[in-house]
Amino acid sequence: MSFLLDPPLLVATGAALERVLPDERAKRLAAAAVVGTYVGVSAGLYLNRPRLRWFWRLFGAETGRDWMLNSGVLRFDHERSGPATHAVAAAIFATYPLWYSLGRRLGRR
Repeated sequence: MSFLLDPPLLVATGAALERVLPDERAKRLAAAAVVGTYVGVSAGLYLNRPRLRWFWRLFGAETGRDWMLNSGVLRFDHERSGPATHAVAAAIFATYPLWYSLGRRLGRR
């Protein structure tokens, strides 16, 4: 997961599950599971949790935070991120439910 890839993937997942799940209860459970998984894994990567090392190495990133911030495309200094970077990251994580909801709305069309 990364800050560049997560939003479109959340929209796509929300749209797909909106179309295939049978009822509103299943859709709400899926929303909680999907968003919780995205936030949990992405936050773990941002915090450089050792158990996720295999994941960031799979994509050639130096650390989980490098992967989350740069996604192999950008060049933010992930080693010197401070309070401002952390605040922006937290704000981005807070948008994850919104991206999923947008996908659900698109899936209803």
